[in-house]
Amino acid sequence: MGFKTIVTILQSEQDIERALACATELAKRHKSHLVGVHAEALPIPYTSATGFPDTEFLQVSATMNKERSDRLRTAFLKALENSGLSTDWRSLESLSGDSALTGIATARAADLIVAAHHETDSDGKADIGSLVYDSGRPVLVVPHSGPIISQFRNIVLAWNGTREAARAAFDALPFMAEAEKTEILVIDPPDTLEETTDTTSIEIAAALARHGINVSVSNQKSQGKAIEDVIQGRLAETGADLLVLGAYSHSWLRRLFFGGVTNSMLRSGQVAAFLSR
Repeated sequence: MGFKTIVTILQSEQDIERALACATELAKRHKSHLVGVHAEALPIPYTSATGFPDTEFLQVSATMNKERSDRLRTAFLKALENSGLSTDWRSLESLSGDSALTGIATARAADLIVAAHHETDSDGKADIGSLVYDSGRPVLVVPHSGPIISQFRNIVLAWNGTREAARAAFDALPFMAEAEKTEILVIDPPDTLEETTDTTSIEIAAALARHGINVSVSNQKSQGKAIEDVIQGRLAETGADLLVLGAYSHSWLRRLFFGGVTNSMLRSGQVAAFLSR
């Protein structure tokens, strides 16, 4: 059990410092093949005052894009030159220039995708939401600040009994197997054991325990608080260093990580997130 092919999304130099650093340590521990993916935007032709394509602009844009791609490739190779790992580098081009969107095909062949969260919107921010929702593979999101951790000791699994939550739980087994403890967090559990969420939290705990995982179940009431605030509070209480989430379509979790309101779980800069659907 392990991650034998890891793809890391490298949109900018900041991703070299965080996403690649985490992916490299993971690849060493799991003896993985590590693929770096970077995309540049195709230059958009503009017309000059005379109505002809501005070829000078196109040439300058193409040169700048190539130089940036070459810098990232050099940084990738330098970071891994003494690692002993099997590696690949993918330089891509697309209209968006987004490494996550453009690298979907490569990401679909991975056991794990590693990407870095950015605190603010910028040109160097890849579309992590598309990775989670379109790649079909689990994504480890490295927080924008704080220590870079690749081996997690204290994991919280957000559980609501859905297919996506189950997928995330079993996709995260390699991390849980290494952890000291894993807590299954159920928010607003039903009052009777006949309800699906409550009974399946007991069943998933038993299933994980059969893998040798030290697992417990925690039932929390939101009491009018936002779900993300309940999760964040529980992460702080437990000292967790990884949050495992099923990425649910049309739900608060998509808004939580990819909407404009929050990113609150990752803004703390301390807790990585493992997202799967």
